[in-house]
Amino acid sequence: MPLNTPTRLILAALLLLVILALTACAKDIPVYTPPAERPVAAAEQPWKPDQFLALAYHDVEDDDPDQGFLSVRTDRLVDQLAWLRANGYQAVSVDQILAARQGGKPLPDRAVLLSFDDGYRSFYTRVLPILKAYGWPALLAPVGVWMDTPAGQPVDFGGSPEARKRFLNWDEIREISQSGLVEIAAHTNASHYGALANPQGNTEPAAAIRAYNAQTRQYETEAEFDARMGRDVAAITEKIRRATGKTPRVWVWPYGAEGGSTLRIAGEHGYQLALTLEDGAGRLGRLMSTPRLLLSSDPALKPFANSVIGMEANPFMRVAHIDLDYVYDPDPAQTDRNLGELVQRILDMQINTVFLQAYADPEGDGLVKSVYFPNRWLPMRADLFNRAAWQLHNRANVMVYAWMPVLAFDLDPALPRVTRWDPAAEGLAQPDPEQYRRLSPFDATVRARIGDLYEDLARYAIFDGVLFHDDALLSDFEDASPAALAAYRSAGLPGSIAELRADPDTLQRWTRFKSRALVDFTASLTQRVRTVRGPQIKTARNIYAQPVLNPASETWFAQNLDDFLGAYDWTAPMAMPLMENVSKGQENAWLDSMVDAVARRPGALGKTVFELQSRDWRTGPGQPEGAPVDTAVLAGWMQRLQRRGALSFGYYPDDFSQDQPRLQGIRPAISEAWYPLR
Repeated sequence: MPLNTPTRLILAALLLLVILALTACAKDIPVYTPPAERPVAAAEQPWKPDQFLALAYHDVEDDDPDQGFLSVRTDRLVDQLAWLRANGYQAVSVDQILAARQGGKPLPDRAVLLSFDDGYRSFYTRVLPILKAYGWPALLAPVGVWMDTPAGQPVDFGGSPEARKRFLNWDEIREISQSGLVEIAAHTNASHYGALANPQGNTEPAAAIRAYNAQTRQYETEAEFDARMGRDVAAITEKIRRATGKTPRVWVWPYGAEGGSTLRIAGEHGYQLALTLEDGAGRLGRLMSTPRLLLSSDPALKPFANSVIGMEANPFMRVAHIDLDYVYDPDPAQTDRNLGELVQRILDMQINTVFLQAYADPEGDGLVKSVYFPNRWLPMRADLFNRAAWQLHNRANVMVYAWMPVLAFDLDPALPRVTRWDPAAEGLAQPDPEQYRRLSPFDATVRARIGDLYEDLARYAIFDGVLFHDDALLSDFEDASPAALAAYRSAGLPGSIAELRADPDTLQRWTRFKSRALVDFTASLTQRVRTVRGPQIKTARNIYAQPVLNPASETWFAQNLDDFLGAYDWTAPMAMPLMENVSKGQENAWLDSMVDAVARRPGALGKTVFELQSRDWRTGPGQPEGAPVDTAVLAGWMQRLQRRGALSFGYYPDDFSQDQPRLQGIRPAISEAWYPLR
């Protein structure tokens, strides 16, 4: 029977809805990449000739391995070494590593450095016979004062008395050294303990921090720290030399916590290799910051194998970007409750990175008038950053990046500010009221004082990296300060903004000069931090969306995506569609374009972390203040990024006190443990 007209219209409408639904679904299908063009897993790629893996063992016991000593069972150790050999891994010596670095014989594929920390007697009774059976070399790193303890007296094991028989003595170390298989390394003389690190009572690795004196309420000075660690390095070096006849070449950090100042002292004593407990492979080009896989919890063979293979994997980020202003309260007890709530939330979220505000901005204007760490130039709102970073790192198991401005510090009013040339006001130059109020990066005193702030941050806190804020920008009318104009002239450019803007070629040269000047300035800040904290410090820098999507907009920002990818460990585009006033319904397409723009550069997605917004800062009728972005929308954006090919992403801000975004809704999308498209 023929269909009547209303029925045909209804069916046509339903068909249209089905087509639209299918079309919408099609937009969410991941980008198709031909098999030949798909990335190969790191473990399946050819072994890099400058690469080796390092494993960190401690005690070895036949039964009931005590995790107070990070023990593994003897049979598990045998199984693990057998697995390594069966899968093509080859143990290498320190001699082989140093020779390869100096251009000698290359390391074998799948080279692995075996190391055993602390100086347990089990190395003599259990490990050494196994090494002899394999013919494999290894590294033994004793703590000097533990080996010095007389027979029959307990060893002061980081404040806990332990039986002397668990530890080696110097005669046994001498015999081990004479085996021809074992290099004796230094694990400090007397610095394998936690020292008081802040007024709140955290204890942190003594070899890496300036100790806090609760009686005087003062930190160690730099001279006092250098003297303390200088004595320590000298003492353990001489003890090993006396016992073995050889000057030690390898420094092993207690708890894996590096410090640049101690590393400098160790280098002055002839150390050529320093071992941490970070993730990743060792590189011949950076032996003084060599990662190791910590073997704890007596791993069975399968998790051991997965961990070893995982060391070769490329890193990725899942980030919550946090305002420490949300944690601070005039009442220290309330601050501590707030911090506890934040740490628990981050732990529950199962992410791996936090970008943590190190400065204070309670007014929200971006001009930094105080900070959360002791320093030379600004008021300290509270001595809070170190405690927060340490709690997050140790209780929530995340990497912590110190989030810091580059230029927007409210220092001495006599210091030059970035000024904007206004052609409509007879060439008047003054700070732009619509922008961050920034110090001029072309002034030597400005650069030195900002560098001091970064150095002080490194001195009084332990953290993993630095995030350079989005205030590091210069528009196409900035900087017109006298120091900036002089810098342009020194670089062979015209000395006035009018001339610099007179033709496209000169404007482009000026833009590139400013972009590189900002990159170079952040590189100098990184070096100030690494000198104190160590070469392991990573860098990230925020970049606005427009320089990613439209390279010609570098003129308006002095930011360039290719510069960032080359200069920093991570580039952090502000992938914030609402902030960019993207039309409603076009947010996903806009995010696709962000990912695609980065993906056009080979390998760039592996160095890019996209920062989404969890708050809509736009105001207007019915929305007088910024409103939270719906958690389901934010989670959808994360899934969209990942389906498009993004590997790393996060969001700003996290408001733990308001559960925004909602933990239960955001966790499946951001957690490195939950989301299935990882």
